[in-house]
Amino acid sequence: MSVFLRGGIAGGFLIRSRDSSAVITKQRRISSVGAVTGPSVNPTAAIEQRATWLPGLEPPPYLDGKLAGDYGFDPLGLGEDPKSLKWYVQAELVHARFAMLGVAGILFTDLLRTTGISNLPVWYDAGATKFDFASTKTLIVVQFLLMGFAETKRYMDFVSPGSQAAEGSFFGLEAALEGLEPGYPGGPLLNPLGLAKDIKNANDWKLKEIKNGRLAMMAMLGFFVQASVTHTGPIDNLVEHLSNPWHKTIIQTLFTSTS
Repeated sequence: MSVFLRGGIAGGFLIRSRDSSAVITKQRRISSVGAVTGPSVNPTAAIEQRATWLPGLEPPPYLDGKLAGDYGFDPLGLGEDPKSLKWYVQAELVHARFAMLGVAGILFTDLLRTTGISNLPVWYDAGATKFDFASTKTLIVVQFLLMGFAETKRYMDFVSPGSQAAEGSFFGLEAALEGLEPGYPGGPLLNPLGLAKDIKNANDWKLKEIKNGRLAMMAMLGFFVQASVTHTGPIDNLVEHLSNPWHKTIIQTLFTSTS
């Protein structure tokens, strides 16, 4: 009797295990069919999200991420017009390059001044310096002529891309400049290292340039504020801060200047 009972129990377990395995197999088949026939999902698109200047903020539709350094920042909607956006891109690029040159020049000359290597004026007084080789009026006229010529050529190339690369349009220096696209002249004069000869695939270089340019513009703004508040150069401000980091900060400086 016990033998038959044990055999019946064992047989019941065997039947249940076979039934359960069949159900599991059927569920697996159903799930696999659903995975194949269901809507396709791109895991990369689901994971990858576009970086914006404010996380979670939906960028405006005209800033689609194709521009170098585009993080959807346009709170005033200045780039809604495509023509205006194209001009603002070039304007930012030029200002960024001037800011990078300005920051490098200010820091270099200020370092020479503070170390006593050269008797140079502080950067915000440099424009009032009198030079022996030319008067101030002469220098202003020369600067207006040179800058006006360069900016006019840049604007003409912006309006009609490639027009300034025509033979004889730049005193025979067209081959030396070898313009790549508006805003990105090349050649041995302006691109001696040949870092971005293939300008269409130079997105990384464009991004690095505009990021450094934006940082330089913020640094220039800081230099202006420093000069207005402390009446000294950036190197002097840095040395003073390092001499007493806990009490010589921007907060104490602004507080004492307004009191």
